[in-house]
Amino acid sequence: MKIAIWFLAAVCSYLIAGFNLAILLSKAIYHQDIREVGSKNPGFTNFKRVYGNKYAWFIFVFDMLKAALPALIFGFAFKAIFGNFQLGAAYAGVFAMLGHAYPVFYKFKGGKGFLVCLATLFFIDWRIGLIAFVIMTVLLLTVKYMSVSTMAALTVGAILLPIFKADTVACILYACCVLFMIYRHKENIKRLIKGEESKWSLKSKKE
Repeated sequence: MKIAIWFLAAVCSYLIAGFNLAILLSKAIYHQDIREVGSKNPGFTNFKRVYGNKYAWFIFVFDMLKAALPALIFGFAFKAIFGNFQLGAAYAGVFAMLGHAYPVFYKFKGGKGFLVCLATLFFIDWRIGLIAFVIMTVLLLTVKYMSVSTMAALTVGAILLPIFKADTVACILYACCVLFMIYRHKENIKRLIKGEESKWSLKSKKE
Protein backbone atom coordinates (compact mmCIF):
# COMPACT_ATOMS: atom_id res chain seq x y z
CA MET A 1 0.00 0.00 0.00
CA LYS A 2 2.78 2.43 0.92
CA ILE A 3 4.64 1.83 -2.33
CA ALA A 4 1.44 1.95 -4.38
CA ILE A 5 0.42 5.38 -3.08
CA TRP A 6 3.68 6.93 -4.34
CA PHE A 7 3.06 5.50 -7.80
CA LEU A 8 -0.63 6.42 -7.79
CA ALA A 9 0.10 9.99 -6.67
CA ALA A 10 2.70 10.47 -9.41
CA VAL A 11 0.55 9.09 -12.24
CA CYS A 12 -2.72 10.74 -11.23
CA SER A 13 -1.13 14.13 -10.57
CA TYR A 14 0.66 14.02 -13.92
CA LEU A 15 -2.47 13.06 -15.86
CA ILE A 16 -4.83 15.49 -14.12
CA ALA A 17 -2.48 18.44 -14.62
CA GLY A 18 -1.90 17.38 -18.23
CA PHE A 19 -5.25 18.74 -19.34
CA ASN A 20 -4.66 22.20 -20.78
CA LEU A 21 -7.68 24.48 -21.06
CA ALA A 22 -5.75 27.11 -23.03
CA ILE A 23 -5.09 24.60 -25.82
CA LEU A 24 -8.66 23.27 -25.74
CA LEU A 25 -10.30 26.71 -25.83
CA SER A 26 -7.99 28.13 -28.50
CA LYS A 27 -8.89 25.24 -30.79
CA ALA A 28 -12.59 25.08 -29.94
CA ILE A 29 -13.36 28.81 -30.00
CA TYR A 30 -10.70 30.44 -32.18
CA HIS A 31 -9.75 27.47 -34.38
CA GLN A 32 -6.08 28.03 -33.59
CA ASP A 33 -3.50 26.31 -31.43
CA ILE A 34 -2.31 28.70 -28.70
CA ARG A 35 1.11 27.04 -29.05
CA GLU A 36 1.41 28.59 -32.51
CA VAL A 37 0.48 32.21 -31.72
CA GLY A 38 1.85 34.96 -29.51
CA SER A 39 4.68 33.69 -27.32
CA LYS A 40 3.51 30.16 -28.20
CA ASN A 41 3.10 29.27 -24.53
CA PRO A 42 -0.18 27.47 -23.76
CA GLY A 43 -0.93 29.31 -20.56
CA PHE A 44 -2.99 32.06 -18.99
CA THR A 45 -0.70 34.99 -19.86
CA ASN A 46 -0.29 34.23 -23.55
CA PHE A 47 -3.96 33.33 -23.97
CA LYS A 48 -4.99 36.61 -22.35
CA ARG A 49 -2.56 38.60 -24.48
CA VAL A 50 -3.67 36.97 -27.74
CA TYR A 51 -7.42 36.53 -27.24
CA GLY A 52 -8.33 38.96 -24.48
CA ASN A 53 -9.91 38.58 -21.06
CA LYS A 54 -13.17 36.90 -22.02
CA TYR A 55 -12.03 33.30 -21.46
CA ALA A 56 -8.55 33.83 -20.03
CA TRP A 57 -9.66 33.87 -16.40
CA PHE A 58 -11.25 30.46 -16.81
CA ILE A 59 -7.74 29.23 -17.60
CA PHE A 60 -6.36 30.98 -14.51
CA VAL A 61 -8.87 29.19 -12.27
CA PHE A 62 -8.57 25.86 -14.08
CA ASP A 63 -4.78 25.77 -13.82
CA MET A 64 -5.03 26.42 -10.09
CA LEU A 65 -7.70 23.76 -9.61
CA LYS A 66 -5.88 21.05 -11.56
CA ALA A 67 -2.98 21.39 -9.13
CA ALA A 68 -5.20 21.87 -6.08
CA LEU A 69 -7.11 18.62 -6.69
CA PRO A 70 -4.16 16.20 -6.57
CA ALA A 71 -2.48 18.21 -3.80
CA LEU A 72 -5.62 17.92 -1.69
CA ILE A 73 -6.31 14.26 -2.46
CA PHE A 74 -2.79 13.01 -1.95
CA GLY A 75 -2.13 15.38 0.91
CA PHE A 76 -4.87 13.59 2.85
CA ALA A 77 -3.75 10.20 1.51
CA PHE A 78 -0.19 10.77 2.71
CA LYS A 79 -1.48 12.07 6.02
CA ALA A 80 -3.49 8.89 6.52
CA ILE A 81 -0.60 6.59 5.56
CA PHE A 82 2.51 8.51 6.62
CA GLY A 83 1.08 11.18 8.90
CA ASN A 84 2.36 13.93 6.60
CA PHE A 85 -0.05 16.10 4.59
CA GLN A 86 2.64 18.52 3.38
CA LEU A 87 4.71 15.72 1.87
CA GLY A 88 1.75 14.46 -0.14
CA ALA A 89 0.85 17.93 -1.41
CA ALA A 90 4.44 18.70 -2.43
CA TYR A 91 4.96 15.31 -4.06
CA ALA A 92 1.74 15.68 -6.06
CA GLY A 93 2.88 19.18 -7.01
CA VAL A 94 6.10 17.91 -8.58
CA PHE A 95 4.23 15.59 -10.93
CA ALA A 96 1.50 18.14 -11.57
CA MET A 97 4.25 20.48 -12.77
CA LEU A 98 5.60 17.78 -15.09
CA GLY A 99 2.12 17.00 -16.38
CA HIS A 100 1.41 20.65 -17.10
CA ALA A 101 4.77 21.24 -18.80
CA TYR A 102 5.04 17.96 -20.70
CA PRO A 103 1.48 16.66 -21.20
CA VAL A 104 1.18 13.31 -22.91
CA PHE A 105 -2.16 14.50 -24.38
CA TYR A 106 -0.53 17.31 -26.40
CA LYS A 107 2.72 15.78 -27.67
CA PHE A 108 4.52 16.87 -24.48
CA LYS A 109 4.21 20.59 -25.31
CA GLY A 110 2.70 22.38 -22.34
CA GLY A 111 2.93 25.50 -20.22
CA LYS A 112 5.34 26.97 -17.70
CA GLY A 113 3.39 26.06 -14.60
CA PHE A 114 3.45 29.14 -12.37
CA LEU A 115 -0.20 28.70 -11.39
CA VAL A 116 0.33 25.01 -10.72
CA CYS A 117 3.34 25.93 -8.58
CA LEU A 118 1.37 28.59 -6.71
CA ALA A 119 -1.57 26.27 -6.01
CA THR A 120 0.80 23.61 -4.69
CA LEU A 121 2.33 26.14 -2.30
CA PHE A 122 -1.10 26.99 -0.87
CA PHE A 123 -1.62 23.35 0.10
CA ILE A 124 1.83 22.94 1.63
CA ASP A 125 1.26 26.03 3.78
CA TRP A 126 -1.64 28.36 3.02
CA ARG A 127 0.03 31.24 4.88
CA ILE A 128 3.04 31.18 2.59
CA GLY A 129 0.80 30.70 -0.43
CA LEU A 130 -1.05 33.86 0.54
CA ILE A 131 2.20 35.78 1.04
CA ALA A 132 3.45 34.63 -2.38
CA PHE A 133 0.15 35.62 -4.01
CA VAL A 134 0.31 39.11 -2.48
CA ILE A 135 3.94 39.55 -3.59
CA MET A 136 3.05 38.39 -7.10
CA THR A 137 0.09 40.78 -7.28
CA VAL A 138 2.05 43.79 -6.00
CA LEU A 139 4.93 43.17 -8.41
CA LEU A 140 2.53 42.59 -11.26
CA LEU A 141 0.82 45.93 -10.66
CA THR A 142 4.11 47.81 -10.26
CA VAL A 143 6.85 46.13 -12.29
CA LYS A 144 4.24 44.74 -14.73
CA TYR A 145 6.26 41.74 -15.85
CA MET A 146 4.40 38.49 -15.25
CA SER A 147 7.60 36.44 -15.47
CA VAL A 148 9.42 38.56 -12.87
CA SER A 149 6.40 38.63 -10.57
CA THR A 150 5.84 34.89 -10.57
CA MET A 151 9.48 33.84 -10.33
CA ALA A 152 10.16 36.29 -7.49
CA ALA A 153 7.00 35.44 -5.53
CA LEU A 154 7.41 31.68 -5.75
CA THR A 155 11.11 31.86 -4.94
CA VAL A 156 10.20 33.76 -1.78
CA GLY A 157 7.66 31.03 -1.06
CA ALA A 158 10.32 28.35 -1.32
CA ILE A 159 12.60 30.32 1.02
CA LEU A 160 9.84 30.83 3.59
CA LEU A 161 8.81 27.17 3.82
CA PRO A 162 11.73 26.05 6.01
CA ILE A 163 11.49 29.28 8.02
CA PHE A 164 7.86 28.38 8.78
CA LYS A 165 9.12 24.89 9.72
CA ALA A 166 7.48 22.99 6.89
CA ASP A 167 8.39 19.34 6.40
CA THR A 168 11.99 19.07 5.18
CA VAL A 169 11.28 16.76 2.24
CA ALA A 170 8.30 18.90 1.25
CA CYS A 171 10.59 21.96 1.24
CA ILE A 172 13.05 20.19 -1.05
CA LEU A 173 10.32 18.98 -3.41
CA TYR A 174 8.78 22.43 -3.62
CA ALA A 175 12.18 24.02 -4.25
CA CYS A 176 12.50 21.62 -7.20
CA CYS A 177 9.10 22.83 -8.46
CA VAL A 178 10.26 26.45 -8.31
CA LEU A 179 13.59 25.74 -10.01
CA PHE A 180 11.74 23.86 -12.74
CA MET A 181 9.29 26.74 -13.15
CA ILE A 182 12.21 29.18 -13.48
CA TYR A 183 13.83 26.89 -16.06
CA ARG A 184 10.59 26.93 -18.04
CA HIS A 185 10.86 30.74 -18.07
CA LYS A 186 14.29 30.70 -19.70
CA GLU A 187 13.04 32.45 -22.85
CA ASN A 188 11.40 35.14 -20.71
CA ILE A 189 14.68 35.65 -18.87
CA LYS A 190 16.49 36.11 -22.19
CA ARG A 191 13.91 38.69 -23.28
CA LEU A 192 14.17 40.49 -19.94
CA ILE A 193 17.94 40.78 -20.36
CA LYS A 194 17.47 42.16 -23.86
CA GLY A 195 14.69 44.51 -22.73
CA GLU A 196 12.20 42.79 -25.03
CA GLU A 197 9.84 41.22 -22.50
CA SER A 198 6.19 42.28 -22.89
CA LYS A 199 4.53 44.02 -19.97
CA TRP A 200 1.34 42.70 -18.43
CA SER A 201 -1.89 44.65 -18.18
CA LEU A 202 -5.13 43.87 -16.39
CA LYS A 203 -6.89 45.00 -19.53
CA SER A 204 -6.22 43.21 -22.77
CA LYS A 205 -5.41 44.64 -26.18
CA LYS A 206 -8.79 43.48 -27.39
CA GLU A 207 -10.45 45.75 -24.88
